[in-house]
Amino acid sequence: MRKLIFSLLACCMLAVNAAAQVDIQLHYDLGRALYNSLNTRPWVTTTVEMFKADKWGSTYFFVDMDYTDKGVDAAYWEISRELKFWKAPISAHVEYNGGLNYINNAFLGGAAYNWNSADFSRVFGLQLLYKYIQKNPKPHNFQLTGTWTLHFLKGKCTFSGFADFWREKHTDKNGKNHDFIFLSEPQFWVNLNKFERVNDDLQLSVGTEWELSTNFATRNGFYYIPTLAMKWTF
Repeated sequence: MRKLIFSLLACCMLAVNAAAQVDIQLHYDLGRALYNSLNTRPWVTTTVEMFKADKWGSTYFFVDMDYTDKGVDAAYWEISRELKFWKAPISAHVEYNGGLNYINNAFLGGAAYNWNSADFSRVFGLQLLYKYIQKNPKPHNFQLTGTWTLHFLKGKCTFSGFADFWREKHTDKNGKNHDFIFLSEPQFWVNLNKFERVNDDLQLSVGTEWELSTNFATRNGFYYIPTLAMKWTF
């Protein structure tokens, strides 16, 4: 599975051209410092992210990898395609989610609504999806997703992220059953090249991500996990 993830990532990166938006993020995760129950959680995560629009819609993917002193401990990726060759703001949406360490394959499909301001300083998306989770006791599920990006202070700051709510039958580490999961990861970035006397080619941003979740993975209840982060945009 690990070789498959690297191979798929390589294929996606080969397809990227100058019109795509690509970034690499480095996160220092503070979960172990805040929760005793997360005492084995890796400190470092990298994210590779790509978005590309074309005349038929758009393609988006990201790959997360968690690191310990022995190397890559976990990997997860999502890839989605939106198709629209009509004038209405509704797109068809298909998506795949999967990764290492007992993460079941998930296949999603449905409709997406997208809106942006004329200068793209504000972008919002909403998705209503059917979600098939392979090998789950109840594989047929749904997912509601919201995404947003806000640039402000003349591009010096960016507030972006997503929020997912979906149905998935699962059991936490205490043996308690759950049917629903909420996960959101808002990010706040300070974009250094938007400041005076900073070279435009310095595509470095510094900031933070906040993982907000309820009954996610094997956890019971609400968790707030911040990171300290850097991002380079290509």
